[in-house]
Amino acid sequence: MPEAETVRLHRTPPDDARPAPRIGELDAVRGMALCGILFVNIPPLLMMTGTVDHRKLPVPHLLDLFVQQRFFPIFSLLFGVGFGLFLASAGKRSARPRLLLARRLLALLVIGLPHAFLHPGEALTPYAVLGLVFLLPLSWANRWVNLVIGAGLLGGTTAYFGGGLPIIPGLLVFGFALAQFGVPVLLPRLGRAIAAVFALALACAVPALIVQDQQPLMAGFSTSSGVAGLCLAAAYVTGLLLLLRTPLRPVLGGVLEPLGRMALTNYVIATLLVFPLGWLLGLRDSSEYGAMLVLAVGILAVQVLWSRLWLAHFRQGPLEWAWRCATWWRILPLRRG
Repeated sequence: MPEAETVRLHRTPPDDARPAPRIGELDAVRGMALCGILFVNIPPLLMMTGTVDHRKLPVPHLLDLFVQQRFFPIFSLLFGVGFGLFLASAGKRSARPRLLLARRLLALLVIGLPHAFLHPGEALTPYAVLGLVFLLPLSWANRWVNLVIGAGLLGGTTAYFGGGLPIIPGLLVFGFALAQFGVPVLLPRLGRAIAAVFALALACAVPALIVQDQQPLMAGFSTSSGVAGLCLAAAYVTGLLLLLRTPLRPVLGGVLEPLGRMALTNYVIATLLVFPLGWLLGLRDSSEYGAMLVLAVGILAVQVLWSRLWLAHFRQGPLEWAWRCATWWRILPLRRG
């Protein structure tokens, strides 16, 4: 055997469980969604009051119009996209990719259940359970079938419930179908399509917001609120994707992509930070929304900094790494190099 070939064969074998290449634009969108979710999670976690004499306070009212149920759909859709990308990647590395997907969903359930004790409105547990119920069976279905089912579920639940947990199945399936169509990989080539969706979403969001504003106390529970939320979510995503095609890319990517790469870790850690810091600031059972905004911005600033520092030395966030190890059922390398 030639010496060169001998050396090649004795190198360390490739890791079939290595993380798939990152899609920077998806990480940035995920990071943006994480930012918005924190602003609406703090008030219920600290049982803050948003109304006085049956009138919305200014900050909660603005959050209801532009943040509440606007970033949660993005986060949910991206989990569906992520599961679709994972199944496609696992299919190239394993003879039983659906077993790996099932294990991945069960591992997410293990992470989500203890988090739900602290944060009853958290999303990880529903993602895991609904992923097992919907995504695993539909992984055998044609991508067009999944696209129709996802759109149908999303439209029906939004019309009936307005928003919240009931719209998760539609978002997961729709995101899963987008991954099956290869949309995440095609993002760099979809500039005109993204601009068209942005214009349409913005045009639909304006009248939906006007209608929602007629019922300020029903935000998150009315059909108008749900429609406005989906339209603004689409506008936020496509708007950010367009900005990432401008000279602002280094700044936006430098802030949002590390957050998005460690979204699972940062989502859970934010909950752990809100309780002690909110208590120190006297936010519990209060209506001090100015201090709440400062707390949210402060937590996000710290998470951006620590995410960048962590990822400079490690391949993934700690919870992302644990999730990957549980998925592949072995200890995988974490430190870079």
